Amino acid sequence: MNLTETDNLDNPSLQIYRQLRDNAFSEDNSFIADSPKVVNMLLETDVKVKSLLATREYYEEFKDLIYQKEIPSLYVAEKKVIESIVGHKVHHNVMMHGIRPAETPLSALDDTIIMLDQITSTENIGSIARSAAALGVGSYLLPVQGPHPYGRRALRVSMGHVSKLKVHRYDDIFATLKTLKAGGYKIFAAEVTAEATPLVKVKIPSKWALLMGHEGKGISPEVLSACDEAVQIEMEPGIRSFNVGVAAAILMYQFKNRS
Repeated sequence: MNLTETDNLDNPSLQIYRQLRDNAFSEDNSFIADSPKVVNMLLETDVKVKSLLATREYYEEFKDLIYQKEIPSLYVAEKKVIESIVGHKVHHNVMMHGIRPAETPLSALDDTIIMLDQITSTENIGSIARSAAALGVGSYLLPVQGPHPYGRRALRVSMGHVSKLKVHRYDDIFATLKTLKAGGYKIFAAEVTAEATPLVKVKIPSKWALLMGHEGKGISPEVLSACDEAVQIEMEPGIRSFNVGVAAAILMYQFKNRS
């Protein structure tokens, strides 16, 4: 294994590890992942890896996994040097610089889709991705205006499981819903309304998209009117809603097991 030892904080090739915000990677479609569990999962996929920055102990423990990938640059450093490069204390021993996978065309998504509308929390993006992968909902549909599912924090919360999903990001929600309907999907909106069907009574078709709304504002009346049916989880009196990640997991479980 050809390792490049480094303690040079000015190495241009390592500056990408300082730029941890999602918008820093828009130009070349890069992403940064950290922690062995996330990085190792990504190493088992077709994701293109540009470099690793890790301790010697990491390379020794996972050398067989690393050998199977063609990685141009393998940087090795002491943990304190890694911390000085990234600019904060780290609780792991590896970071990865990779290229986001190409998005799946809308027409090639699975028959079961989890769809987001204006979700703003990166943690929720990652949590919903992890639940979708665990429950067998294989396609993830998100707005381009929101956090990217390959953002560093989203990747960590998803434990890298977003790599198991077909991802498509849309620009116009109304045009996207129209296309999905034309493709035979029934669109369910997760929203508490007077007309919403209780989850226990919903009839689940074989082809569906489940839309989750903004954490605070929910789904707008205009978007609701473009969906086929609103669905709500039955709750105790005085409790209006779940966290969107929790609600998405409950709904996906029911939809997958009753369709």
